[in-house]
Amino acid sequence: MKYVAPAGVLLAAITFLGAPAHAGKGPVGGTRLGERGVIAPVGVKPPPKTAATSYVVADADTGDVLAAKDPHGRYLPASTLKTLTAVTLIPKLDKTRKIRPSLRAVNEEGSAVGLVPKPLYTVDDLFKALMLVSGNDCAMALAEANGGLGKTLQDMNAEAKRLQAFDTVAKTPSGLDKPGQSSSAYDLALIARAGLANKDFQRYISTKTDKFPAPKGYYEIGNHNKLLWTYKGMIGVKNGWTSKALGSFVGAARRNGHTIIVSIMRHDGYFWPEVAGLLDWGFAARGKAAPIGRLVDPLPESAPQPTTSAPATALTPVPSPTPAGAASGGQGQPLGWYALGAGLLGGLVLLVYGLRRRSLRNR
Repeated sequence: MKYVAPAGVLLAAITFLGAPAHAGKGPVGGTRLGERGVIAPVGVKPPPKTAATSYVVADADTGDVLAAKDPHGRYLPASTLKTLTAVTLIPKLDKTRKIRPSLRAVNEEGSAVGLVPKPLYTVDDLFKALMLVSGNDCAMALAEANGGLGKTLQDMNAEAKRLQAFDTVAKTPSGLDKPGQSSSAYDLALIARAGLANKDFQRYISTKTDKFPAPKGYYEIGNHNKLLWTYKGMIGVKNGWTSKALGSFVGAARRNGHTIIVSIMRHDGYFWPEVAGLLDWGFAARGKAAPIGRLVDPLPESAPQPTTSAPATALTPVPSPTPAGAASGGQGQPLGWYALGAGLLGGLVLLVYGLRRRSLRNR
């Protein structure tokens, strides 16, 4: 005789296995931030149009999100991921420490400052080149200085969870495209806001030009952030581009004692004037309209930090920003817990089935 376990039995077993992180609580930062189109406040002029697939305009001082478009859509971040690298590693590494880059770091593909395998560089030099000229070679050298690539990626993903940047999965320290790597405009704004609280991070992102060590003296490097040269009050942060990710940017500017953050993702053209327009709009709109959401605060160091699953494809935005369990299991549980839970569920069902059969025989 076929028997189906009562719904309560299944519910109890599922609860034991652990619900996905933040299940049922809605999008991080507010319900409206789960929308996919342009999200704008009422009572003020709408934000200017941009060709970016996703963006966020936020007040860095209050955390208010002023306007957005698909803020939790997950996309390839390109070199904007270096903001997470910097936020993660700046507190961990002595900036006066001398580094001899490995051959792997020296030969890292993509944008590079031109490292050589000699102990010419301090950690401070590497961070400057990471943020000014987007040195992928510097990203790898810093990762190795932190104990290796694997440890650094683990640290970066843990920091993303602490910041509640649950759309972000780091697979490289440089932002070079890799399957499963992702971020969102919301997360980029969160990470940039965290970076702005660190004086060394601010120093790196706001530097226009600097000297960089070379085997025979030094050469000059210049910041790739064009708005540092043209936009009044620009603090800086980071831009990125790859052929798959297209253009991305996260930046902050300060005027009259207020700081506005703008992040964009997946722009297929020259985005600088559009970013400037969004910044202008943010300064004009702050304090005049109800926010559509907020940039959440980091989790306490001791708080459980849930894991998120990577998107099916890095170019396809995930409809809900609510993090789901990764391959390792729901809230960071190893697969063994899932196997145990499944075994207990099976045993429970068999027990109920056996009791049911005995009851039928005794009738």
